[in-house]
Amino acid sequence: MILSGHEIRQQFGRNILIDPFDESRLNPNSYNLSLHDELLVYEEVVLDMRKSNRVERITIPEDGLVLTPNQLYLGRTVERTETHNLVPMIEGRSSIGRLGLFVHVTAGFGDVGFCGYWTLEMFAVQPVKIYPGVPICQIFFHQIVGDITEYSSDKYQHNSDIQPSLLFRELGPDGQGQQLHLDFAAEAAGAAKLVAPRVAR
Repeated sequence: MILSGHEIRQQFGRNILIDPFDESRLNPNSYNLSLHDELLVYEEVVLDMRKSNRVERITIPEDGLVLTPNQLYLGRTVERTETHNLVPMIEGRSSIGRLGLFVHVTAGFGDVGFCGYWTLEMFAVQPVKIYPGVPICQIFFHQIVGDITEYSSDKYQHNSDIQPSLLFRELGPDGQGQQLHLDFAAEAAGAAKLVAPRVAR
């Protein structure tokens, strides 16, 4: 069963923590999370599951940033959440989806016990302008049945920043290297005009 907004409020401070919390963002059965002002984009032409792929950091200016199609943007929520004895999940808001912006490619499912910021895998169907602090997605909570073993990953638990894929850590000793940098930004000069200047990490 999914918790109602009233139940989310009742569980707040015990099984649910959201920091910062704004009562006006509480919905009938979810809570709106907002977009932080930074994004990461991969620098590699080909992403390798067995490697630590290089990323570049972008700041979203107050007057907005245009996301271009065929580019994955990794963002994160402003809010840090902590959930115990419940299963947290995020979904894009319908108003965001109607602009053709996917907020999470596949990773909306959380684990009981997850503590940290939510990394967002953002993909635009067509150019769309985004702004820092905009309510970007909603978190909701499922009750769980049976004995509970809380999530305790050395990859994503208690994170403090946007997190690119750390799948390479699961793929054995050969998955510890880093790809060579391939500068394809110059080849996409036309698209780059739509994107604010990138700031090196």
